[in-house]
Amino acid sequence: MQTYHIEHNSVQETLLIPLFGRLICSERFPHLFSDPEAERICASLDYDFSARRKKMESPAGLFGALEVAQRQYDLCCEVQAYLKLHPKAAVVNLGCGLDDSFRKCDNGQCRGWNIDLPDVIDVRNDLLPAQEREVNLAWDLNDFGWMDQIDAANGAVFFAAGVFYYFKTADLQKLFAAMAERFHGGVLVFDACNARGAALMRKTWLKQAGITDVNAYFSLEDERSLMGWSPRFAAVAAKSYMRGYRDIYKEVRLFHKLMIHFCDSLVRMKIIRITFDGTAAEDSRCRT
Repeated sequence: MQTYHIEHNSVQETLLIPLFGRLICSERFPHLFSDPEAERICASLDYDFSARRKKMESPAGLFGALEVAQRQYDLCCEVQAYLKLHPKAAVVNLGCGLDDSFRKCDNGQCRGWNIDLPDVIDVRNDLLPAQEREVNLAWDLNDFGWMDQIDAANGAVFFAAGVFYYFKTADLQKLFAAMAERFHGGVLVFDACNARGAALMRKTWLKQAGITDVNAYFSLEDERSLMGWSPRFAAVAAKSYMRGYRDIYKEVRLFHKLMIHFCDSLVRMKIIRITFDGTAAEDSRCRT
């Protein structure tokens, strides 16, 4: 098997954190998070995972892995719900990294766009080259020209996993408003937490990832405040990150139960869905 070398302290290494989290959950909770693609990619890498595995298999590290895997599950639920009503829609992964959600949601009719910065797409093209009806697109999300690349004639569902925390709030407002003006009837889904949660992420996850140049970090106290961002927002809804789509509370140990309570009550980790004007708000339901 051909291997792909990963340099330490590189952008490639930061991309491994959510990928390896999914692998750990696939190993520890295979009935919940079977992820052969994460296993395949990690097996193809020339990288020593031993130190990262030791950290991620600790109680706190394993909860971080659960967050990553559950977030992907949640966002896939939203994508699949939209595709039930718009089977030929555009499925757009904003800040995709090495995420394979399009392939997990692919119904054989939709089309996928995976968008990220050029250096990330270079890595993705090696490890997750685009397949049929799929495009890996190198673009800065703050340059709205990427919207011209999306064929949304049959609807569009946009999602972002762990991405918008790195944006200034004013820039996100401009981005969301521009999307709502452009993609009538579309849906945008992403994860968010409150200011307390954002501060904790700066001290933990960002430090672990070696990311030191983030000055602004988006947080959200009340999702209802987003309705004022654009007159084109038809509805804003939110669900619990860890329990709103599939409740894994009974599947984990006491420490992780306590962490779930902490995430729900104190840092307000949620999945946010914005429905753009042109379609009624839908309630999300997972496929079984």
